[in-house]
Amino acid sequence: MPDVVSNPPASPRPRRWSIVAAGLLLLALALVVIYTSRSAFFSPLALVVVAAIGLAALLLQLRLRKDLPTRVRAPLWLNVLGLLFAIAAVFADVLHLSANLLLVAALGAVLCFGISGTSVLHALRRKKN
Repeated sequence: MPDVVSNPPASPRPRRWSIVAAGLLLLALALVVIYTSRSAFFSPLALVVVAAIGLAALLLQLRLRKDLPTRVRAPLWLNVLGLLFAIAAVFADVLHLSANLLLVAALGAVLCFGISGTSVLHALRRKKN
């Protein structure tokens, strides 16, 4: 009986761009950690920066993934609100405004970025099942 040549398994698609993007985001996070003093990590702005980098990583992953059946979108209004809170926190810190304003603005930014990221991850899990 002749050997039947079966179809070879499909080779995985190249993931070059997602690997490059992940590397760049890790580099950004590493630069933040390396060039920031230890006491600065107690600052609310450090939380805002790390939350923004995390959300950027998630949104970039969504942009680069081609295997999603339908587009999953982050809530734009929530990201804009988080960006406005982050800008307010930076201005409150730079202009030495009220410490309470800085804390509220930083907390608002982190919450907006966190809720946005959570909603995207929830939508991705719902699409998988």
